[in-house]
Amino acid sequence: MKLLKIVGLFMTLAVSVISNGQIAKTAEAKITEKAPFDYVVEQFADIKVLRYQIPGWENLTLKEQKLVYYLTQAGTSGRDIMWDQHYKYNLKIRKALEHIYQNYSGNKTSNDWKNFEIYLKRVWFSNGIHHHYSSEKIKPGFSASYLSSLMKATKTTLSPSVTAIIFNDVDTKRVNLDESKGLLEGSSINFYEKGITLKEAEDFYAKKTSPDSKKPYSYGLNSKLVRNAKGQLVEKVWKSKGMYGPAIDKIIYWLEKAKDVAENKKQGDALVLLISYYKTGSLKTWDDYNIAWLVATEGNIDYINGFIEVYNDPLGYRGSYEGIVQIKDFDMSAKMEVVSKNAQWFEDNSPLMPEHKKKNVVGVSYKTVIVAGESGDSSPATPIGVNLPNADWIRAEHGSKSVSLGNIIDSYAKAAGKGKLQEFANDEEEIALAQKYSELGDKMHTALHEVVGHASGQINPGVGTPKESLKSYASTLEEGRADLVGLYYSYNPKLQELGLVDDWKKLGMESYDSYIRNGLMTQLVRLELGANIEEAHMRNRQWVSSWVFEKGKKDNVIEKITRDGKTYFNITNYEKLHDLFGQLLREVQRIKSEGDFNAGKALVENYGVKVDQKLHVEVLERNKQFASAAYSGFVNPVLVPKLDKKGNIISIEVKQPKTFAEQMLKYSKNFGFLPSEN
Repeated sequence: MKLLKIVGLFMTLAVSVISNGQIAKTAEAKITEKAPFDYVVEQFADIKVLRYQIPGWENLTLKEQKLVYYLTQAGTSGRDIMWDQHYKYNLKIRKALEHIYQNYSGNKTSNDWKNFEIYLKRVWFSNGIHHHYSSEKIKPGFSASYLSSLMKATKTTLSPSVTAIIFNDVDTKRVNLDESKGLLEGSSINFYEKGITLKEAEDFYAKKTSPDSKKPYSYGLNSKLVRNAKGQLVEKVWKSKGMYGPAIDKIIYWLEKAKDVAENKKQGDALVLLISYYKTGSLKTWDDYNIAWLVATEGNIDYINGFIEVYNDPLGYRGSYEGIVQIKDFDMSAKMEVVSKNAQWFEDNSPLMPEHKKKNVVGVSYKTVIVAGESGDSSPATPIGVNLPNADWIRAEHGSKSVSLGNIIDSYAKAAGKGKLQEFANDEEEIALAQKYSELGDKMHTALHEVVGHASGQINPGVGTPKESLKSYASTLEEGRADLVGLYYSYNPKLQELGLVDDWKKLGMESYDSYIRNGLMTQLVRLELGANIEEAHMRNRQWVSSWVFEKGKKDNVIEKITRDGKTYFNITNYEKLHDLFGQLLREVQRIKSEGDFNAGKALVENYGVKVDQKLHVEVLERNKQFASAAYSGFVNPVLVPKLDKKGNIISIEVKQPKTFAEQMLKYSKNFGFLPSEN
């Protein structure tokens, strides 16, 4: 599970960039200052591209630096897998667009060319022609005839049928969650061959049984469902010598090198299993790997690699490829470890029904980490927190790892714009709370969401996995459940008792203010007017906020205020809102524990999908005054090895890409291991 960050709109405090002084080792030993780090690469359309640093890189040993380098190379080697997963024509379209971009020598001052550049950058950012967040097909700001002229001028080849897709109404949604349009029929995600129906897919997996029903395999996680020559459904497994084999072989190549410089035996053993999984495609090996990866908690380097999150599958089976390489942030990890050590207290004191509580919360590890490289589903748009593995039975028996991506959060803060808090907050008290507590409040909610939230609760015996019982609603219900745990405990004296905050009540008040403001109003800036909410995290923020707003009307817990033609939300009773969050948490856990599909569907559809159109118009209008983009993401630092005469790495330097296009083109050149059609 990953926690996404709402960037550019909901940052409440602009943090000035302070350059660190460094002592110049000169005869005079004068103190000089580094130039301020430039966090912003560029901004276009609704997107801001940022940079992040790798603080402490120079403190790693050469062996550790090699491990990070090999793991980042492995992660990026699978980049094109994500592109092809997103849409079957993505690689063809990207190669054509990049060929034009690199070879066109005509007029580059025209609006058409500028719009072509913007379109290409949007496609790069989204890993395909569908928007990274809304999953709607990106509309180009130039005509089909202009693209045709560019293709002719650069001798670019792309079939007319594929070219037409850029402009027409075919495959307009990457992931469709509107059942009336068909979960599979309305989705262009490249996980199911066209023509396969929802019933056929469900029947196919209903027949699959695991050797141990208490330890179910993650069927479908690493394959595409297709028809064979006889018309029967079969899986094309993503593995070496299977689908995506050329890229997976490169991943294996770099993982083998990483294994040889592992920090300890447990870390090395986990890498051996991950390599075996990529070679065989065995889901049993995937489970074994996840357990081995969980117990490999020693050392300074860790990573995420594989087909992991299932948000992009409308049926919740198939994992999108991703990679994150991370270095331990020792100072923050020590502070946040307190949350992990008290996970059982949080579980015991939660408002869940007794039968839905875990009697023994095991192995929840939490670290704040420094990201050294991201790929696939985590790049350019990135989460700020991750909790893995996703298999409920592994969580129950072996625990989970939770990480907060500290330098990513720091870069978001330092690149944030000003003014939006003042525009959308109800009063000066709310603004003052945000200015003092928002940064810590974000970190606490992330920790409670990832460590306590995803690790809490248990499924009743005999109830299937959430993707089986809750189907297309499983992801948003799980994210909302974890959010509710974070909200319930953000307003709790236990945080102050543990020494995590200096004033639990004020921090909790700020967390509630910002969540309600976001869930009921400000996140709407991410939607086009008239659209429903379909992204899992946006849905969960709205159904959580809308439910407590409605249930609190009797006591006026949350006021909806109109002042000077502008809407504001004001929390009048934080204690009652805390209780409402607890009530909803109890119900959502019941839904998950009992597999109550109808109740889960009703909760999401009634509160999380439809948008108040009048409010949406107002929010979009009020937001026009701000130049910052609604979405942010990152280029990755480039790790450059220096070799001796024998080809051995003797040092590794960290460099920053100058432009977004520079990195994207280098990735395509150096990591384009897949054919255009897979």
